[in-house]
Amino acid sequence: MPLPFTVSAVDPGSRARRATLTTAHGRIETPAFMAVGTRATVTGLTPVDLTAMGAQVVLGNTYHLMLRPGPELFRRVGGIHNFMGWSGPVLTDSGGYQIFSLPGDRTLTEEGARFRAYTDQRIHLLSPERSIAMQTAIGSDIMMVLDVCVDSRSDATTTRAAMERTHRWALRSLAARVTDQALFAIVQGGVIPELRRESAAWLTAHPFDGFALGGLAVGDARPEREDVTNLSAELLPADRPRYLMGVGTPPDLLHAILAGIDMFDCVLPTHLAWQGTAFTSTGRVRLTRGPNALSDERLDAACECPTCRTASRAYLHHLFKCSEPLGARLLSVHNLHHYHALMADARRAIEAGTYASFASATLEAIDRHEHSDRRLGQVAS
Repeated sequence: MPLPFTVSAVDPGSRARRATLTTAHGRIETPAFMAVGTRATVTGLTPVDLTAMGAQVVLGNTYHLMLRPGPELFRRVGGIHNFMGWSGPVLTDSGGYQIFSLPGDRTLTEEGARFRAYTDQRIHLLSPERSIAMQTAIGSDIMMVLDVCVDSRSDATTTRAAMERTHRWALRSLAARVTDQALFAIVQGGVIPELRRESAAWLTAHPFDGFALGGLAVGDARPEREDVTNLSAELLPADRPRYLMGVGTPPDLLHAILAGIDMFDCVLPTHLAWQGTAFTSTGRVRLTRGPNALSDERLDAACECPTCRTASRAYLHHLFKCSEPLGARLLSVHNLHHYHALMADARRAIEAGTYASFASATLEAIDRHEHSDRRLGQVAS
């Protein structure tokens, strides 16, 4: 049965769209950012925290969850929702990116990827069938096909071979599905327009519930990423969700929404929080820098998250200098609140028919030095 997906508004000045995706564990209002819960936890945060900050979906990592705690535990407890105490929708990736990130410890063949596990040093096989079996045990609402990810700077021959294997693995993943869990295919092709067109055409001829763009933010520059996203999104069906995998910063999201992307995930909000970096309405703030040591300012004057309401920049600076984990937790709360609030603002702007101007104004408010190359005109219709 197709995954219920309804587009309710399209911005007249761009391809940005407002939609609703309905899963067994609730609705997802898009555009939506998915909090990354790699090991069945968004680092340092509870499900109560996630609900309070406006999180709609949690993303789990098939590779890590396969190695620990493994499929049998998920089958015994009834899936990831019961295991982690999260009642909302869950999307699981397939493990393809993790295999890509282990070049010295894996061997790729048509069968799948053999790799040495960091948990027990044993050799494991991750095939399309095993990836789907693991995601079935996890019980996610949306599963991803196993794909082959390569550096976006790879030559055309290497990129084509990875794309074509991704296509073959996508059909094997589709054949392995035995439940009504949704399954998304992944468009590959690096930064080569002809390959992206070919991949989109091939995959959209098959009955997948949604389509993702993979293989970006792995060596490409922002202008290349924006061009590929803009091109690829237009090639995907209007009646199914579009997901940009592993990207990115607030400007990345704003640009991709202009192109018609619905769903996003990225580890940056929590990863950088643990390094002392916050995303704010005027750009990034590094709390560990000296000027914050005596600052009574709020982290972000435009934010109403618990961190901004209660903690000064000086206090956050102090926590990081003392290596107190509370600092990382408070910044994680803020960063994810910032991302979810940005998505909510985007949804309202699309409904009002003002998203193109909203995106332009928001990008102007973000650190001009960090994000000087905006090129909005190239992604607006």
